[in-house]
Amino acid sequence: MTAPPKRLRCAIYARKSTEEGLDMEFNSLDAQREACEAYVASQKAEGWAAIRERYEDGGYSGGTLDRPALTQLLKDIETGLIDVVVVYKIDRLSRALMDFSKLVEIFDRNNVTFVSVTQSFNTTTSMGRLTLNILLSFAQFEREIIGERIRDKIAASRKRGMWMGGCVPLGYDVKDKKLAVNEAEAEIVRMIFRRFMTVGSTSALARQLHAEGLLTKRGKPVSHGYVYKIVKNHIYLGEAVHKGTAYPGAHEPIVSRELWEGAQAVLKESPRLRAAGNRSRSDALLKGLIFTATGTAMTPAHTRKRHRLYHYYVSMDAIRRNPIPADAGPPRLSAPMIEGAVVAELRRLIATPETAAHILERFQQEGFHCDQRQLLAALRNFNRLWEVLFPAERARIVRLLVARVTAGPDGLAIDLRHQGLGDLARDLLAKNSEGVTA
Repeated sequence: MTAPPKRLRCAIYARKSTEEGLDMEFNSLDAQREACEAYVASQKAEGWAAIRERYEDGGYSGGTLDRPALTQLLKDIETGLIDVVVVYKIDRLSRALMDFSKLVEIFDRNNVTFVSVTQSFNTTTSMGRLTLNILLSFAQFEREIIGERIRDKIAASRKRGMWMGGCVPLGYDVKDKKLAVNEAEAEIVRMIFRRFMTVGSTSALARQLHAEGLLTKRGKPVSHGYVYKIVKNHIYLGEAVHKGTAYPGAHEPIVSRELWEGAQAVLKESPRLRAAGNRSRSDALLKGLIFTATGTAMTPAHTRKRHRLYHYYVSMDAIRRNPIPADAGPPRLSAPMIEGAVVAELRRLIATPETAAHILERFQQEGFHCDQRQLLAALRNFNRLWEVLFPAERARIVRLLVARVTAGPDGLAIDLRHQGLGDLARDLLAKNSEGVTA
């Protein structure tokens, strides 16, 4: 009697490059496995038996080894659970010659035989290795040719302005494989362009949009990089870009040429100059303090005409293109005019005898001793001192004295911080004692 053949545990590996058709009842992976199982069954006399584990990678390219089922297969080989690897065709395992060499090395190290159902050879012989390398070289060549064809097709399609897939940009939806304008999102894109021209910084704008709760098309918080990509994306101008060259697109633009060029002009400024401009705007006297009569914040803004810079305070409703109530007041105010009016009111207030009496009364309550003549002299010195202060120091004093400025249809309303008057008086007294008289 002859001894039965040694049982050889056979692992069947299947792969499909795309996910198309994987949801069908019988797909390409099933067909590969069925053919391999039939081949293993034909070798039953040699002791071959297919193991139950399924090693199948659907939607993974053969140009890389980073595939979950293949990774698990290699782990099982290293632990000695597999004797034979069976595939329908060698390019199911790999299309790269160098990658396949690594796999053959792992097979040899663990005494594992590799078998292709449609290309009969045995990797344990020199002729089998030669046949394998020849077939694999042609597989790699085929992959590279396919890649070149795909790249050429993408380039030609891009030059014709066609949408070639990928992440759909904010402001568009895909309909019939074409970009179609999403009006609600398109208005957000225009708002971002307009506010970027006002703010002048993608980082600062991203922080504002994040605080306002704006999300990306995928529902994630807005970041600096996201804002930068939007204001640089030629898609919004109705163009398609391939390798740095813009071509007329087959989709509708979202922003006008004027708005696009305005944003690009801001981007072309030196980042250092833009940062300096942002710092100067951050010293706006009424930043965070001024509101419309209906409670909408007004933010510092500027425009440049004929190399001259004009500063404004603009209602956030105007920036966002929201409806502006009739009783809200002017949506746009000249910054020098409104700041001058507030400072004039502060100067008038500080010069009144009632203010000096109020400060003296507060000092007495706090146990702070001050001579009335010294206090009056310090308050009179405020006007001269103001002229020599840096913008940031002026802004600090305004925030010390002003709680809120309301710009309504009938003029300005200024809510003061009375506690700040005492703090300012102490500063003025200290400067007078130091001989600071401007």
